Amino acid sequence: MEILKGVIKKSVFIAVPAAALSALIEARGLPLGILLGCLFGILNLRALIKNVKGLVGPEQAAAKVVISSFIRLSALVAAIFMLLYYNIVNIFGLLIGFTVVFAAILIEGWRTGKAKSS
Repeated sequence: MEILKGVIKKSVFIAVPAAALSALIEARGLPLGILLGCLFGILNLRALIKNVKGLVGPEQAAAKVVISSFIRLSALVAAIFMLLYYNIVNIFGLLIGFTVVFAAILIEGWRTGKAKSS
């Protein structure tokens, strides 16, 4: 879970100022999209970590993990679709938010791998 904490810190450190700066460009959709994209990315990473632990843990509850993954991804797609359909967020804001989390995952993974190899 230390990787998740590092990703959350890095993502919030980048996403909040990016949302504040994007408020100068567009008042509502872009900043909200960045923040929600970041939030969805972090929640998705958290669920993935739990699912991997469920697969390799002592219980090895494969069916439960598959069902929970399907429900999680369905809810994520439905939430994104609703936000975009009703023009609540900007699609580019969501992409920026997801990209921030993805970059934070790569950076944190690289730092963890480098620390373990030394």
